[in-house]
Amino acid sequence: MRIAKHDERCVGSGQCVLTEPAVFSQDDNGVVLLLTDRPEGPAAEGARKAVFVCPTKSLSIMED
Repeated sequence: MRIAKHDERCVGSGQCVLTEPAVFSQDDNGVVLLLTDRPEGPAAEGARKAVFVCPTKSLSIMED
């Protein structure tokens, strides 16, 4: 699986970082940063949850 981000949609709510800090961070403006776009193990499950909870749908999952 691969995570994609859509910066133009991100409003900096930080739900992704709260849900899976091993995969997501935020820049100085609050916009999502990917620490990895191919999480594995428990981080992959957390990343899936983060995609689901993002209020602006700024994240998406692409299955390999």
